[in-house]
Amino acid sequence: MSTRIPLADAPMRKQPRQARSRTTVEAIVQAGARILGRRGWAGFTTNAVAEAAGVSIGSLYQYFPDKHALIDAIRRQHLADCLAAVRRPADGRSLQQFVEDLVDEMIAVHSGHPGLHQVLLDEVSAAEGRRDPHSAFEREYLGCHARAVAHFRGGEEPAADAVAGTLVSDVLDGVIHNAVRRGELGSAAIRTELVRMLRLYLADLAGR
Repeated sequence: MSTRIPLADAPMRKQPRQARSRTTVEAIVQAGARILGRRGWAGFTTNAVAEAAGVSIGSLYQYFPDKHALIDAIRRQHLADCLAAVRRPADGRSLQQFVEDLVDEMIAVHSGHPGLHQVLLDEVSAAEGRRDPHSAFEREYLGCHARAVAHFRGGEEPAADAVAGTLVSDVLDGVIHNAVRRGELGSAAIRTELVRMLRLYLADLAGR
């Protein structure tokens, strides 16, 4: 059974303002993602992250008061990557191409550090309200899916489009997250069947 590590409310100590500071923070977050993915929670220490990022521990603590704050930054970066993958408008693409692109982009988001995503899913519990349906992230994330549904349905039923968008999101996230857990994210068969499932569902909606 996986150990669930509660994520404390530990925001960044300060926000980077200058280009050099932003580069330092980015290096720390990327190094943290690598360490967390390779070593899990038990091997995740601020000293290890600072060494991997090529910065002093003092520099790390200028921005992150503890490793909980650093994990929150890693999670936020992952959510930003997920948003980037679903923001691309459906316009100008066939339904088949849209679904293939969506699946491939979400697989790519989770492929960089697959070990990291296993830890985030199974060892580190979600921050309070992270997937709250009223959070800014969730509203935008589900809104992107709803707009795609509306595009292929003709945009005549906003409430129904929102429900369908939520289902598309849940299927996409569920299949990909479970593939990460099983170490099967690179499976061509899973990718093919996920594309087929979403395409058939959206095609059925468009034909009603």
